[in-house]
Amino acid sequence: MQITLVVPELIWPEPDDRDALDALPCPGLGTLIARGQLDRRPPQSVEATLADTFGLAGNVAYAALRILGEDSPPAAADACWLCADPVHLRLHQERLILADGASLGIELAEAAAIVDDFNRQFPDVGVFHVATADRWYLQLPRATDFRDFDVLPLSVVAGRRVARQLPDGPEMRWLRQLLNEVQMVLHRHPANEQREEAERSTINSLWLWGAGVLPPASPRDFAAIWSESPLARGLGRAAGVPVRPLPDDARALLAAARPGRQLIVLEALQRAVQYEDADAWRAGLLDLEARWFAPLQRALASGRIDHLRLEAPTAYATLAWESQRGDQWKLWRRPEPLATIAQALAKADQ
Repeated sequence: MQITLVVPELIWPEPDDRDALDALPCPGLGTLIARGQLDRRPPQSVEATLADTFGLAGNVAYAALRILGEDSPPAAADACWLCADPVHLRLHQERLILADGASLGIELAEAAAIVDDFNRQFPDVGVFHVATADRWYLQLPRATDFRDFDVLPLSVVAGRRVARQLPDGPEMRWLRQLLNEVQMVLHRHPANEQREEAERSTINSLWLWGAGVLPPASPRDFAAIWSESPLARGLGRAAGVPVRPLPDDARALLAAARPGRQLIVLEALQRAVQYEDADAWRAGLLDLEARWFAPLQRALASGRIDHLRLEAPTAYATLAWESQRGDQWKLWRRPEPLATIAQALAKADQ
């Protein structure tokens, strides 16, 4: 069995933050890193990393792929789609700071009411859809040229400053106009009035990204994909790969998985880094160590797994450690503290 494990934000992005990085007992992870062969690529989003895994590059149609991975994908999966995710933008020191929908505690009824109003207000633009309370989509009535649509995925901008929401070119003027009108609807929407009365952050804009149509099927040799990520699940479905719910831990996965390459996506650390919550990141890492890293390292050393690739999109770089069974017996490669690893990664960037 071969395992590819994708873990965004595996290394805390501030190498000098001793409170975050010191005294983290992660022998399983440390051994996989110490005895693996490191491949280092430029930093990129977890979305781009997943797309790479499936042989996709450039302006990937993330919206079409993500909606295919939802629990109830629409029949028109081959349409032209945009992710139209609800966000809150606030001005801080003359820059816009974005909070994504997952941080806003949006209720499904709120989402449905707002999207219903969008569909009444903008019937000629397309059809808005609600997949979950914080994942919305815009289905366009016809294919549109989005080759220069270079909007960052929401995961890259959540909790951070944003310079602009949409490309500046004239070909996207209609979409910028739509966004302005959407913001006006949101400003006076009853759902937001109720949120203001309750002293909750409003939904005052959308993050429009991932535009395009579903790419042609590109079969991959994975035996299964184990993930709760709708994008990962959509990539799997588009490639004809079986998609499975993420098990509780590595032991459950090894008991259920058939021989072949397995892709596992663990996103537990991403939000903590996006919103600079070092305590949550530490707790999440220790949980991943107990449930995934340590048992997978033991399975690799014992020969139950033949090969493991640990892939980690981080602020330092897109990192990947490749390990074979025999590598785990190179005892002279001793694990190092994560603080030391972070310092080394930061120095390599200079």
